[in-house]
Amino acid sequence: MLEIACFNNKSALLAAKAGADRIEFCAGFELGGTTPSLHDFMELKKEITIPIFVMIRTRGGDFCYSDEEFQEMKRQLLEFKKKGADGFVFGILDENLEVNFIQNKELVELADGIPCTFHRAFDRVKDYHKSLEEIINCGFKTILTSGTKSNVLEGKEILKTLTELSNKRIDILCGGGLRSTNISEIKNFTRAKNFHSSGIVHGVLPDAEEIKKMKLQI
Repeated sequence: MLEIACFNNKSALLAAKAGADRIEFCAGFELGGTTPSLHDFMELKKEITIPIFVMIRTRGGDFCYSDEEFQEMKRQLLEFKKKGADGFVFGILDENLEVNFIQNKELVELADGIPCTFHRAFDRVKDYHKSLEEIINCGFKTILTSGTKSNVLEGKEILKTLTELSNKRIDILCGGGLRSTNISEIKNFTRAKNFHSSGIVHGVLPDAEEIKKMKLQI
C-alpha cells in the first residue's frame, strides 16, 4: 500500500491519478502537517474515490497539547467524521515523551471504528517497545514511522524490528525520506508492506512519475 501525503487539493488529485492507494490529507506543509480545511476536504471527496485519511493536528511543534488544544482536536475529528473521512492521523505525547494513552484512546473512540494512524510523533518517543504496545492498546490500526530516526534509511533496523514486534496486530507504515531510489531497499530489508511518501522531488507538488516508480516497486 502506498500512501501519499498531500497538503492541498491539487496535490491529492495528482497523487490519486498517479496511482496512490491512499491520501494523507493535511495543511501546513512547512509545519510538518496540520488539520486541513473542511471545505477543501469536502471538495476533494467529490473528485477522488481512494481513501482520504485526515490529519488532526492543531499546530506544528511538539505533540503535547493543552486541554484547549485537545478539545479542538476532538471537535475537528467529529466534524470530519460527519463529512465522511475515511481515516484519521494524529498522535499525542506527554511531557515525558511517552504516549498519552488517555487522550489518544479518547480520540480513537470518538472515531468509532474509522481507522486511525498514530503519526510520526512516534519517532519522538523514549521507548518504542513500550509505545508500540500502548498504541496497539489504544486501538490504532497503523503507526507511521521512520524507525525513530530522521529518515527510513537511518531507521531501517528499527523498522524491521517494529514490523516483527507488531506481528500483524498493527500496520507499520514506513515513511520519512522514502523515495523511488530507496523503497525497494526498505521493503526488502524490513519486510514491511505499507509505505508513505510526499512524492515530492522538486518544488512543492508530488511528482507523478515518482509515485508511479514507487508503486511499481511495492
